[in-house]
Amino acid sequence: MHVLDLLQLDSLGLNLLWGEEALLGREVIGVTATDLEEPGRFLGPGELVLSGLVWWSEGDEAKADRFVTALADAGATALLAGEETHGRVPDELVAACRAHRVPLVAVPARTSFRAVTEAVYLRQWGDLSRRPTRLFALPENVRGELSRLVEGGAGPAELLDRACAHLGRVSCYLLTASGRTVARTPSAPELPARQASAASARGGVWLRIEAESSPYDAWQLHVPDPDEAPPRVLHEIADVLAQCRGGQARRLAAERAAGQELTALLEGTPAAPAPADAGALEEALAAAGLPPGGPYRVLTATSGDALAEALRHLDNASYAVGRSVAVLHDDPDTGGDAADRLRAVWPLLQQCGGPQADLRLGVGAETAGAEGLRASLRQARFALTAADEAVPVREVEQLDTLAELMAGVPPEVRTVFAAQILGALGDGMLRETLEVFLANNCSWARTAEALHLHVNTVHYRIERVQALTGRDLSRLDHKLDLYAALLCG
Repeated sequence: MHVLDLLQLDSLGLNLLWGEEALLGREVIGVTATDLEEPGRFLGPGELVLSGLVWWSEGDEAKADRFVTALADAGATALLAGEETHGRVPDELVAACRAHRVPLVAVPARTSFRAVTEAVYLRQWGDLSRRPTRLFALPENVRGELSRLVEGGAGPAELLDRACAHLGRVSCYLLTASGRTVARTPSAPELPARQASAASARGGVWLRIEAESSPYDAWQLHVPDPDEAPPRVLHEIADVLAQCRGGQARRLAAERAAGQELTALLEGTPAAPAPADAGALEEALAAAGLPPGGPYRVLTATSGDALAEALRHLDNASYAVGRSVAVLHDDPDTGGDAADRLRAVWPLLQQCGGPQADLRLGVGAETAGAEGLRASLRQARFALTAADEAVPVREVEQLDTLAELMAGVPPEVRTVFAAQILGALGDGMLRETLEVFLANNCSWARTAEALHLHVNTVHYRIERVQALTGRDLSRLDHKLDLYAALLCG
C-alpha cells in the first residue's frame, strides 16, 4: 500500500499539496491519528499520520516545523491533514513538509479519517475483522467479548470499561467535542465539561472516533497520561466505539424524529387550540418521552445540533429536540435553572463551531402545561432574534428594557421603521442632536453643553427635527417613537 494508491481513490477526494514521486511510492505499514503538538514518541517508521490540525495556531511557523520534524524523525510515510478545523491546510505546514521532505495530502471536510484508515487496512490486509491475531493489539478474549457486547447493543460506558480492564487502573475518557463526558473508566476522576474542553490544549492522548457526528458531539478518546495505554490498543478501542456510535446515531435519530413531530404540531396549529388539539399535544409530549404536566420551556436555536448537544449536558433533564426547536421539562429538582445551565455550556459549543458559526439560543417563558407551549415557542423565537454575539443566550424574561425588546424585532422590520421615522433627518447633525437631546431627558441646557452649542442652536435643530419627522417632542408617545427609531437604526 502506497500513498499514491490513496490519491487514486476518487471516493476519498484527497489532494496532494506536496510530495515527490519517489516519496509517494514508499510502503505504508500503518495509520496513526493524532492531534498532539509533538507526536514523535507515538509514531513508527512507515506510518501514515492523520491530523485534524487542532494543535495548529495561525501564523506559527515554529509550531508547524516542530510537528513535521517529529514526523520526519519517526520515519512517517506522509501527513494527511484535515481541512475541517481551519477550512484549509496552512501554508506554513506546506512549507515545513517541503523542507523536511514529508509528503503532505489535504483531506477534505467531507472525508472522515475513518474512511482513510479503512481504505489503508482494507487494501493492505483485507477486512479488519479477518486480520491475523498477531496483528491485533487487544488480546483475543477481549476482542471477542467486545464483539459480543457491540452485537448485543451495549452502551459506550460498558464497552470502554471492558476494553480498558486488561490495562489496569487506566484513566480513560470518552468525551464529546464540547467536553461532555460520555463514558469514563472506573479509575478516571470526574472531568467537568469546561475542564475537559481546556484539557484538549494541554496534552495527553486524544483520538477522534471516526463516525458520523456534528462538530459539537463528535466523540474523542482521551487518556491524560500517554504512557498508560499503547497507541495501537487505543486505535482498536476507538474502532469498537465507532461501531457503538453507529447504533447510538440510529437511536438519536429516532428521538429527533419524535421531537420534530412534537415541534411540528406546535408550529402548525392555531394559537387557541380546541380541546381535541390539546389532547394531541399531550400525546405528542408523551411520545417524545416527556413527563406529563409542566413546567415546560420551549427553546429555539440557530443550530439544532448545537441545541441537542447543549441539552445533553443537563444531567437528568427530560427534553425533546426537533430540527431547531426543543421542549424542555424544566424541573427545578434536576439541578437548578435550565437556562442558567445552558448559558454556562454555550461558550463550549461556540468554541466547537468556530469563529464563523452563528450560535444563538432563545428561551421562552416557563409554562405550567401543554396549553402554554405555543406561546412559549413564539417567545423563544422572539428572544432568539434579540440574542446577539454579546448575549448569545437570551431568555424572554430578560427583555426588560425598550432597547432589548426592540432587538427582538426582525432586522428587516427595524430597518423599515427607522427609515420611515428618521429618513428625512439623514445621518448628520440633526440626528446627532436628537440622540443627545433624548439622552439628556430633553434638557436644552445639557444638550447644548454636551454638543458645545448655543442653546438657541439646539432649539433651532430640534424644531427642524420635529418638522421633518412630524413628531412633537413635548409628547411622550412621540418621544418614544423617535427613541425606538434610533434604537432600530
